[in-house]
Amino acid sequence: MGRETLEKLDAIRRGELSAVENVQRALERIKKQDKRIKAFIELNPNALAEAEAIDRMLKRGERVGKLAGLAIGVKSNLNVTGLRATCASRTLEDYVSTYDAEVVKRVRAEGGIVVGMNNMDEFACGSSGETSAFSPTDNPAAPGHIPGGSSSGGGASIAAGLCDLCLGTDTGGSIRNPASHCGVVGVKPTYGLVPRQGLIDLGMSLDQIGPIAPDVQGAALLLETIAGKTPNECVMLDVERVSYMSRLEGDGAKGMRIGISPKFAELTDPAVMGIIDGAVEKLRELGAEVVEVELPNLERGLPAYYLIVSVEFFSATRKFDGRKYGKRIEEVCGEEVLRRILRGRYISRKEYRGKYYQRALQVRTLIRQELMRALERVDVIVGPTVPKLPHKIGEKISVSAMYAYDYLTVPANLAGICGGVIKAGDVSGIPVGLQIQGKVLGELDVLKVMRALEAAA
Repeated sequence: MGRETLEKLDAIRRGELSAVENVQRALERIKKQDKRIKAFIELNPNALAEAEAIDRMLKRGERVGKLAGLAIGVKSNLNVTGLRATCASRTLEDYVSTYDAEVVKRVRAEGGIVVGMNNMDEFACGSSGETSAFSPTDNPAAPGHIPGGSSSGGGASIAAGLCDLCLGTDTGGSIRNPASHCGVVGVKPTYGLVPRQGLIDLGMSLDQIGPIAPDVQGAALLLETIAGKTPNECVMLDVERVSYMSRLEGDGAKGMRIGISPKFAELTDPAVMGIIDGAVEKLRELGAEVVEVELPNLERGLPAYYLIVSVEFFSATRKFDGRKYGKRIEEVCGEEVLRRILRGRYISRKEYRGKYYQRALQVRTLIRQELMRALERVDVIVGPTVPKLPHKIGEKISVSAMYAYDYLTVPANLAGICGGVIKAGDVSGIPVGLQIQGKVLGELDVLKVMRALEAAA
């Protein structure tokens, strides 16, 4: 199981499926289904022409890239030449990108075809997929429920089969949250592994671009494509390239040390936790050693995260003043975006920095130290991705209840470590994802655990 992406690539390379046919089918599925799902904001009018170019290369026997002919969705906070990078906001609804983000360049260099710009929570401020200025996104895996955010369109696109792979971003769980709710695979890479040039950032010290895919092999393939340093960016790890695909099979989870924490059960709905416990037992059956680790301050990460991200978001949005491009953000943005701007403005004031922001940074250091200590004892830490099931679209919940979706995902961003999500089961027909957190540059171990569970499903 879990070889859908590689099988399609093989079919394209053998000539059994043309790139044009693959992209055309994706566009037809989007046309047929997306009026209901709302996973895309805009489609690429040049997608078929780009697919034709791949087919000509294949016909001539020329080398094609590792993504040749695959249909790729791109989150709308990433720049793609000629398409609108709206961030799902009225602020940038008319902003047309004049360049490709570095990750988009890499996808195109490997033959991937950008089919369109995925919907998202406005400026990536949200955990549900409901704050887009254009429309909330539905969850194809649990219709009528939120798909999770902020990479809502990416998660929904993969769940509905609207495209082959998607580029999402994760600041506090924005890839892993929708991967869990939509029953797909998502990976938040180690901070600094993937270039952020061309990303319209939410929190510059937290953001990472990563893959959303139908299977682990697809996520690994896309991560291989986009990872590695660039001379145009200073805050990057000294990694030229990564290699995962050839090392995913084999013994799987056998002999690996898997960490679990009793703190997860304290914060998580028992129905969700039951599915997670079942996945842990499966890993034990596959030959992994399960070890309990201590994460005593885990819940402190959430308030610290929202203080830090609000300050960084306030700073990032000062360029949206309506003078150079777009509209003045405070005049047209939604409620959650404005809430974060105002919070960030308040905390940034000199008299409050020590009281709030500096303390949040101290908690960040504490969370990082705890996770690092735990990961010295184990290869990965596994647990729930989100502590509760997704609510219904339009259901009114409190701000604190919305933020609580991020309880278990923000620690990885605060610490700068990697994390992946794979479907572990269902509760009342709604997917539940297992989160696997790994060391700095521990993506291979994370992917191996995910692949072992996928193969055993």
